[in-house]
Amino acid sequence: MAAQIISGNEVAKSIRAELKEEISRMKAGGVTPGLVVIIVGEDAASQVYVRKKGEACQELGIHSETIRLPPDTKEAELLSLIDKYNADKMFDGILVQLPLPKHISEEKVLLRIDPGKDVDGFHPINVGKMVVGAADCYLPCTPHG
Repeated sequence: MAAQIISGNEVAKSIRAELKEEISRMKAGGVTPGLVVIIVGEDAASQVYVRKKGEACQELGIHSETIRLPPDTKEAELLSLIDKYNADKMFDGILVQLPLPKHISEEKVLLRIDPGKDVDGFHPINVGKMVVGAADCYLPCTPHG
């Protein structure tokens, strides 16, 4: 059997088209999905990822906000901000861009995100659901988280 080359761009294009359709149906029903992305610091690669996420949300019709915090943001400030978005019904998903500055505990931050809004799938509840094959969890965007 000959190998078949799969075009990642074509697969992505197809997935985006499906998502756009589904989001249009949601909006027609009065629901606009929302994502907040929080980035702490000035890591160049993280800035690119965050920009791309915002562009994807705009293309798909997802309401999105990007919160940019300085590198010296206190851990308590970040945790308080996560609490705010956990309670905000306008946002269905929260993504805290990693890595975080060394003075902020990634573990505390990931534990603070409501598992139902953890779009990275890094909350221990979501990791556990993924391990047992549960369908009601977010899967990490990258292989093996």
